[in-house]
Amino acid sequence: MRGLVVAAFLLQSIAGSGAFAAGRRNVDPETNMNISEIITFRGYPSEEYEVTTEDGYILSINRIPYGRKGREGGEGPRPAVFLQHGLLADASNWITNLDYNSLGFMLADAGYDVWLGNSRGNTWSRKHTHFTVKQEEFWIFSFDEMAKYDIPASVDFILKKTGQEQVFYVGHSQGTTMAFIAFSTLPQLAKKIKVFFALAPVATVKFATSPLVKLGLFPDTLLKSRVDVYSTHCPAGTSVQNMIHWSQAVRTGELKAYDWGSKAANMVHYNQSTPPLYKIKEMTVPTAVWTGGQDWLADPKDIAMLLTQITNLVYHKNIPEWEHLDFIWGLDAPYRMYNEIINMIRKLSLN
Repeated sequence: MRGLVVAAFLLQSIAGSGAFAAGRRNVDPETNMNISEIITFRGYPSEEYEVTTEDGYILSINRIPYGRKGREGGEGPRPAVFLQHGLLADASNWITNLDYNSLGFMLADAGYDVWLGNSRGNTWSRKHTHFTVKQEEFWIFSFDEMAKYDIPASVDFILKKTGQEQVFYVGHSQGTTMAFIAFSTLPQLAKKIKVFFALAPVATVKFATSPLVKLGLFPDTLLKSRVDVYSTHCPAGTSVQNMIHWSQAVRTGELKAYDWGSKAANMVHYNQSTPPLYKIKEMTVPTAVWTGGQDWLADPKDIAMLLTQITNLVYHKNIPEWEHLDFIWGLDAPYRMYNEIINMIRKLSLN
């Protein structure tokens, strides 16, 4: 029951946020643009593809193959970087600040082949080979399926398209949760990841403080003139089941598969009466982590537990003043984090 109440509260909050955005949609031209249109509006090359997962979801994935200066550095393949957004978000998270404040554009200008993922159920990934969004079957998923199906399908598509053997993975919030699950349970997928950059990582939410109440709050360091663009693209939607899964995580304080509500139902899905725990310690992918001291969702106490579980931790930086959304929209993100990511990718690409 608590899970349903939490989900209902959240959906009400989402509706209110959408109404706010609708009332201001003409303030900035990018409020009415899709992701590809924003990319080209800024003067960058844009490509858009559809990726079909093993369970039939059709995901939209955006590509910025190079920066505004063109193919400087030659025509050969560029290291591919895959950026995965967080909860209730979409790929616009990486490009809705100014060019020099958006990680997606900064990576492209630095010479990398940038790919922006969209999780099932958000604004741009609402297609299926058999179901429509009006059918209940379409919405039976949570971050379990995003990890099991969305990441592998996206990574395999990128590698096939670029001819690369590995991809750099950057995740924010739920984008890190998906990665922790995928890279610890799918060893063949893990081999395809050069480095996992975890921004505001979320595994357990045992100590999260009122995350739903604060979900719609913007960080103090954002560009105020861009609020209209942020709020018209996010929240971008997800399933009620996904939100219930998060409420279960809050209640149990553990990173587990979705609880189907009864021992019998769990037996059908997992061959055991309770949802299995995900074991982050089994992930071997090199992982660099950035955390925030004021993060209300990735709480420092949860982070402390998480860091002990990452067996191949290559870097960790805590930024004491940062909240959960500073990692994608903070004006100080370029010099406090993005440039570090770019420099790490540059050094690793030379090896």
